[in-house]
Amino acid sequence: MSVETAERTLLDQVPTDLYVGGEWRPAGSGKRFDVVDPATSDRLAAVADGGREDALDALGAAAEAQASWGRVAPRQRGEILRKAFELMVARIDDLALLITLENGKTLAESRAEVTYAAEFFRWFSEEAVRIDGRYTVAPSGGSRLLVTKQPVGTCLLVTPWNFPAAMITRKVGAALAAGCTMVVKPAKDTPLTALLLASLLAEAGVPAGVVNVVTSSRPGEVVTPLLADHRLRKLSFTGSTEVGRVLLRGAADQVLRTSMELGGNAPFLVFDDADLDAAVEGAMVAKMRNAGEACTSANRFYVAAPVVEEFGRRLAERMGSLRVGKGTDPATQLGPLINQAGIAKVEELVLDMVTRGGRVLVGGRRIDGPGFFYPPTVVTGVTPQSRVMGEEIFGPVAPIVSFASEEEALGLANATEFGLVSYVYTRDLARALRVSERLESGMVGLNTGLVSNPAAPFGGVKQSGIGREGGQEGIEEYLEIKYVAVALPDG
Repeated sequence: MSVETAERTLLDQVPTDLYVGGEWRPAGSGKRFDVVDPATSDRLAAVADGGREDALDALGAAAEAQASWGRVAPRQRGEILRKAFELMVARIDDLALLITLENGKTLAESRAEVTYAAEFFRWFSEEAVRIDGRYTVAPSGGSRLLVTKQPVGTCLLVTPWNFPAAMITRKVGAALAAGCTMVVKPAKDTPLTALLLASLLAEAGVPAGVVNVVTSSRPGEVVTPLLADHRLRKLSFTGSTEVGRVLLRGAADQVLRTSMELGGNAPFLVFDDADLDAAVEGAMVAKMRNAGEACTSANRFYVAAPVVEEFGRRLAERMGSLRVGKGTDPATQLGPLINQAGIAKVEELVLDMVTRGGRVLVGGRRIDGPGFFYPPTVVTGVTPQSRVMGEEIFGPVAPIVSFASEEEALGLANATEFGLVSYVYTRDLARALRVSERLESGMVGLNTGLVSNPAAPFGGVKQSGIGREGGQEGIEEYLEIKYVAVALPDG
């Protein structure tokens, strides 16, 4: 079977309607929107374009299913999640190909994402049976304190396009384990992965109405009425800080529980005692994962002056050697960006760096289409005033700034409204601990370019978000604490 035939066969198997109350159905308006391949701009599928009434129907289905799902035994919820994990592993090739087609990343990266995404179902299948409370004697001795945890209730989960499988399973896995029902609103650029995951969850035994998926090209028309509906009790969003602020304002009237995984502006610090080979390897992971289109992507490289030239040369050599092309080609090492807007922003930020005195070591010019391709780019001599120091570039571009002291490095790294993740390379243990403690970020990669792990709490500080996903902390976002005062009269 040719690659093209395999792609078409898979696309023909993926649902393209809304998933509401356990049924596949078209949008009430009958409208559809196109999903395109960012490597070619070709249409992959036409997906149901849900609107306000579709969203409210999905919320109604979730609200109706909440009471029964919340009473399902934790072990049973865990077994369903375990089955979902097994189904994802069994369908890894299909899921990886689908992600590559609608997102553009290489097949190798897509397979890695599916493996990572499936692990959230396995992790939370085990956490479902570890929801605990406590029973204690009141200090006065005359009563008992009973503390339990219960599902938050019906949730709205809004996910981005850059990791179309993992960003869904990280939220859905925790919500299902806690006993919550939900409406999932995937990104309009990558809805197909969400729809295939919905079918796998149904196959795993998730009851009708527990998970509902509403695809839409008009996110405001779907999200806004749900935030105003009393049946919704929780909002979880992954995306830009700008949109996150809007959603937080919308969530205020209903005083919704919120989890926000927002923008990043990750600093990557290389001290003069660092192992440069390891630092370059870590930089490739932290910068080039998903073509730099990740909130954890290293956005600013701060390198000690004595090694800045050598680090820049080595990084440019490594990045410049990557083969750019369509993600379905096994030889491709870097796929396209997601869309025209993504390309335009990268071009603007690179031009701004060069205009302010930055020197391009490799790349720096958009690759002619079709598709949305930008080459691996390294710019050295970047000034701290460049726009990229305060904005996510979301592309395969590494800006390098030199520093003279530890204090200067920390000052530059923390000079941002964001605080998701930071990276530090040093062989000095005291410095490693000292710098890690002083960096204003929710996560630190110490001598590693990869921090994401289903067993670890993912999240940021400052304007990079609220709450944590994954780890033992992830399920807590979907649980409410209930305290029962127990009178204990003298016997």
